[in-house]
Amino acid sequence: MIEKRPFTSLGHADHGWLNARHHFSFGGYHDPARMGWGSLRVWNDDEIGAQSGFPTHPHSDMEIITYVRQGAITHRDSMGNEGHTLAGDVQVMSAGTGIQHSEFNLGDEETRLFQIWIEPQEKGGTPRWDAKEFPKGARSGSLEVLASGFDADLEQGALWIRADARLSGATLSKDAAIEHELAEGFRGYLVVSEGQLQVNGVDLDTRDAAAISDETQLRIEALSNTEFLLAEVPTVTQ
Repeated sequence: MIEKRPFTSLGHADHGWLNARHHFSFGGYHDPARMGWGSLRVWNDDEIGAQSGFPTHPHSDMEIITYVRQGAITHRDSMGNEGHTLAGDVQVMSAGTGIQHSEFNLGDEETRLFQIWIEPQEKGGTPRWDAKEFPKGARSGSLEVLASGFDADLEQGALWIRADARLSGATLSKDAAIEHELAEGFRGYLVVSEGQLQVNGVDLDTRDAAAISDETQLRIEALSNTEFLLAEVPTVTQ
């Protein structure tokens, strides 16, 4: 089954400096039908104004992945990590037993990003942060794993998360298509970053999502030049 979730159906919060859309219940947005998708708990589509951002705040027991769509984000945390992640690149934070961090757009233009939270395999563990460049050209026409808890993906260069899950990304030229298999016991959540595509016959526009369950084979076809992300997570929470 593939449930289309149009961008216009997402939860919305406009804080002035932050214009956020929530795929799942988050903050002041609550929808009992959208509390998560397997172990995927949060997918926020954030637009952060110039010279603004999230002040220092705490997290624990969550794997947090940030994919920058436009602009850049600067991370600082209580473990002394600091990084500047640019569009197309990824940062991950394993909150573990507890960490405090801030995220700021220090530029003069808006930053757009996806922030994705996945429940960890086990609670606890030493907090950690990491980031990596992922040139879009390297994933033209095929899925590239960006973050994962599986050894085979890590050997191919994916960032490590403490979860039996993975986040992949691809860019496709118009009319190009790829086939992808979802493992038994897993479900998918696909979000279009830009462009239009079709997944198993379901049309998606920019920033739309497809909640995928009880499907083993996916055919993803680009209706225009497009970029998308796909999270694969256990059907039941970990």
